[in-house]
Amino acid sequence: MTSKKLIKESLIFFLSITLLCSCKMLHQSFLEAATTCIGQDRNFSISFFKTNNQGKKYDKGINHVIIFHPKAKELDFKVNVGLPHNLYAKDRKGNIRRDYIPKVFREIIADENSKLNGQKPIVAINADYIGTDDKPQGLNISRGVEYSGAFKNKRSSFGVSGGNPSQRQATIGVGRRTNNILNYNLVGGNGRFYRNGKFKDICKDLGELACKQATNRSMVAVSDRGYVILLVNDAKANSEIELSQINQELLPDMFDDVLEGIARNNCLGKIKEGMLFDGGMSPGLYYNNKIYVENLGPIGSVFLIYKNSQK
Repeated sequence: MTSKKLIKESLIFFLSITLLCSCKMLHQSFLEAATTCIGQDRNFSISFFKTNNQGKKYDKGINHVIIFHPKAKELDFKVNVGLPHNLYAKDRKGNIRRDYIPKVFREIIADENSKLNGQKPIVAINADYIGTDDKPQGLNISRGVEYSGAFKNKRSSFGVSGGNPSQRQATIGVGRRTNNILNYNLVGGNGRFYRNGKFKDICKDLGELACKQATNRSMVAVSDRGYVILLVNDAKANSEIELSQINQELLPDMFDDVLEGIARNNCLGKIKEGMLFDGGMSPGLYYNNKIYVENLGPIGSVFLIYKNSQK
């Protein structure tokens, strides 16, 4: 064999090995990218994206989704209600003042009461139903102080507990929790469609108007791994939406499709609990200085999330 032929064959062999190794590395990188998701990120705190009704990420999706982990040390939480005075203010007798007034979404998420230690929220979502007296109807507790209505022991509520970040947990339940640390930040709602991991189509419970006519939705779900999904579905959202059979306003029998899809695609575990916030004229969602969904009705309460990058 001539030296030229030997060099040529050696070069071909070297290039073949290099190409094979490169292909394996690319394949491994692709697999890692495909399998890495929120539930596999130990440092995950909060994320915003849009999905279709199968829970798949889609830039023109109708579902505006926020996922967060209550234990994330850089996050903190608060509840706000419509008041003309400061939250937690007391009268001359030392009683908590509760002089409710109507406030629409952009007002209740931007007033002085919406701040925590002078900081604006990064997330706000509408929550409780509001009565004709401008009072929230369900169980609402802001940093341990209660602002509740007549249905506080009858309807479900969602909240994130107090305590150190590593101790915090999200719950959905009826009435005050037996463990008082869980009664720290709670917002009322109505329409429990997941209970202990079992889904229920609540169309009959909601009635004709809320089930089939007022189909813009705001909801919350908690997975068995402790992640929280906030979701607002509204065709009038302030973002680009492309309506289709799998990207439209949600009927109650579709809630499990979108939520289970989101949980599966983001490695969140199984949906354990889920409930509606006030729908109809009330859905609202704010994230990172932008209002994505806003309606004209007054808001009973809002759930607020804050992010401190310095923690």
